[in-house]
Amino acid sequence: QVQLVESGGGLVQAGGSLRLSCAASGSSFSLIAMGWYRQAPGMKREWVASITSGGRTSYADSVKGRFTISRANAQNTVYLQMNSLKPEDTSVYYCNVVPTRNGYWGQGTQVTVSS
Repeated sequence: QVQLVESGGGLVQAGGSLRLSCAASGSSFSLIAMGWYRQAPGMKREWVASITSGGRTSYADSVKGRFTISRANAQNTVYLQMNSLKPEDTSVYYCNVVPTRNGYWGQGTQVTVSS
């Protein structure tokens, strides 16, 4: 069982930046692909970015070139650096393994981008 705790969200103006963190429990973190996901009010949860155990990254078209996912295996942490934020990035952001497991969803962290 893996426990995931997201942090780093907040209120930012359009064009600003935030860095999200996801702290994971468990001894096998370095072997697991991790992803960031988000859910806006009234919308389905969507995939944002992912990183393999080897560090290969993938991004949704909507965030490509603006967001960067990274991981620090020694700290059991995955990050999401978000630059050039837009109002449409407003969502609750979650991390999970790839592919996702229902029991691993945490509380998420709210990101609000004002115009």
